Amino acid sequence: MELRHSHLILQHYFIMITIAAPHQILESVFGYTEFRHNQEEIITHLLSGKDAIVLMPTGGGKSLCYQVPALCLPGVTIVVSPLIALMKDQVDALVLSGVKAAFLNSSQSGGEQSFILQQLQRNELKLLYVAPERLVGDDMQFLRYLQDIKLSLFAIDEAHCISQWGHDFRPEYRVLSQLKEKFPAIPIIALTATADAVTKKDIIEQLHVTDYRVFENSFNRPNISYYIKPKRGYYDVLAEYLEEHKDDSGIIYCLSRAATEKLAEDLREDGFSAAAYHAGLEKTIRDERQDLFLKDDIRIMVATIAFGMGINKSNVRFVVHADLPKNIEGYYQETGRAGRDGLPSEAILFYGAGDVMKLKNFAQVDNNPEQTQILLKKLDKMVQLCETKTCRRKYLLNYFGEEAPDYCGSCDNCLSKPELQESTVVAQKILSTVYRLNQKFGMRYVVDILKGSNSEKIREEHKKLSVYGVGKDKPKEEWLHYVKELLHYGYLQASDGEFPVMKLTEKSNNVLFKAEKVFLTAPVQVTIAKEPVIYQQYAYEKELFEELKKLRNKIAHEENVPAYLIFSDSSLLDLATYLPLSKNDLPKISGFGAFKIERYGDQFLEKVQDYCNDHSLDTRIELKQPTRTKKTVTTRERPERATDTKKASYEMYRSGKTISEIATDRGLALTTIEGHLSYYITSGELDVNIFVPKDKQELIAVAVEKFGRLSLKLLKDNLPEEISYGEIRMMIAHLAVGALKRPER
Repeated sequence: MELRHSHLILQHYFIMITIAAPHQILESVFGYTEFRHNQEEIITHLLSGKDAIVLMPTGGGKSLCYQVPALCLPGVTIVVSPLIALMKDQVDALVLSGVKAAFLNSSQSGGEQSFILQQLQRNELKLLYVAPERLVGDDMQFLRYLQDIKLSLFAIDEAHCISQWGHDFRPEYRVLSQLKEKFPAIPIIALTATADAVTKKDIIEQLHVTDYRVFENSFNRPNISYYIKPKRGYYDVLAEYLEEHKDDSGIIYCLSRAATEKLAEDLREDGFSAAAYHAGLEKTIRDERQDLFLKDDIRIMVATIAFGMGINKSNVRFVVHADLPKNIEGYYQETGRAGRDGLPSEAILFYGAGDVMKLKNFAQVDNNPEQTQILLKKLDKMVQLCETKTCRRKYLLNYFGEEAPDYCGSCDNCLSKPELQESTVVAQKILSTVYRLNQKFGMRYVVDILKGSNSEKIREEHKKLSVYGVGKDKPKEEWLHYVKELLHYGYLQASDGEFPVMKLTEKSNNVLFKAEKVFLTAPVQVTIAKEPVIYQQYAYEKELFEELKKLRNKIAHEENVPAYLIFSDSSLLDLATYLPLSKNDLPKISGFGAFKIERYGDQFLEKVQDYCNDHSLDTRIELKQPTRTKKTVTTRERPERATDTKKASYEMYRSGKTISEIATDRGLALTTIEGHLSYYITSGELDVNIFVPKDKQELIAVAVEKFGRLSLKLLKDNLPEEISYGEIRMMIAHLAVGALKRPER
């Protein structure tokens, strides 16, 4: 069904979404139950008739900040956008959600533009996207035209383009300063994902806003992991990485047009689905390749920075820089094109000193030493990011004026050089076990006692020790790591001989009897993840997820729109997780607004229903709760079933096996086994106290209250490092039954 064939549905539906409350618009049009970050505060501020300057990271939800008030207010919102691709993308997405939106730009015929202007005069549009040149061209003719139109709001996207201090200065944006002069009563919202303090100040001054507020969100993209690798011989490393991500979409940025052509050709010869994109190609070729990429028919786009601005493709899983970016703003914006759906993604940069010299030459601006110095300073900051030995994420956030911890756990520096963390409780457990064993046993036996192993080699008298089983909360490998750490730092020593035993030292006595604190390094892996792990509370049906993506792609080709505009990966993930079986369940699924339910609901429901019938699965829709209305799930109404695979893990655990041992024996991931056992915490058959110490329970409960339950990654990022994903998962299961309203302080 082509977009134009939906005209009757759209016309009927549009009547329902004219003037309404923000939450009603959010749910009925966009299919979300909650605003994110400070979106609601921004929208309320605009609806009061005041101006707003919004700094929000790529993928943070900037568009909703003006799209929702546009639908709440009478009249039309004028959106100033710098790129044709961005306009088309946004308008297509709005039309697919039942919103009357259009754009005006040079790609349209005179007849098309005339029709849109007629719609504008008849007050039939809610949003109109225009380029800055449209507003200021022909001696301000269009601005004068707008004075006879019922306007509700001006939204200026990519607002950093107005500042000469920004990384993407566009002189035509300067004329936007006249908006306040000609339309003093119309509120302005200026939005950008990349602005340092100087640029932010210049945006405010250039737009002449007076009654305004600045809204700043965290620039942190916790779902993106950052890696910087040596440039020399990078192709083999890149090819190996792409081989491991053959089913993923990604963008590779190069400095020159020739480099994009050469790299794309090399990748195609090695069997990868890749194409080049740069400003030197014919427009028809660029448009065709962009379209194929958006529809997932091309997996990898090898491009100059001419590609990507305003491309809202939500399922880009990686962004690679084969050459050094000119500045951190550009790097941040380009890496931000990964993981817009919030799922784990990666940013990899290949760094070599040769690129620095090239870019220094490019930074020279004729007859403008001030601009040259700005560009060179920004390049220097980019080089410092590549060469820093500290946390990359911290460096990025500090650059944008934001505080950050010294350790993020998801950049190469943090992964390869973890910092010392307080591990006093862990050390005391190990040292106490050595003490209770009379310093007569080796490392592995000590760990087996900690783990409560039922191995026949464990002496019966040792099973009665107070330390027996106190370490069930950690994998065996983790305990072995900490024993080696204690040896390294002199808290333990190993005896001589073929079978060394663990001995206490003077330092260990201070820990056991004088409350001395111990700082050790946590065990980490120093590899780029081969497959992104989707952190969430409940398991999803991977086979169904793939089937839903195929259906989405089929519809996208039929309607000739990018697949992610139909539904994002996160929406399909919700379907594959919560398995809705009736149309009444679909509003609970992220991204399913009323118009999309009417248009696509039956097709996607049919896929879910068939899958559940074929695999004898029940719906899990009762698990899908909006964060603002927490529902207590009692044991009697628990939605999950004790499946055979859960029972197998449970019985192995009851027999004395550790989670790590069960995972190894069954050939399953640790996270899967933790998910199995967390079911039995929900059912009341296992006690959360076995897995999670009381002090950690309190911290996790507070974090869940603040951030919700559906993103383990978000919770992990906002909790102390020593709290594991397994502990978070177990605690969430416990909280789900309402057995623990709040741990005692």
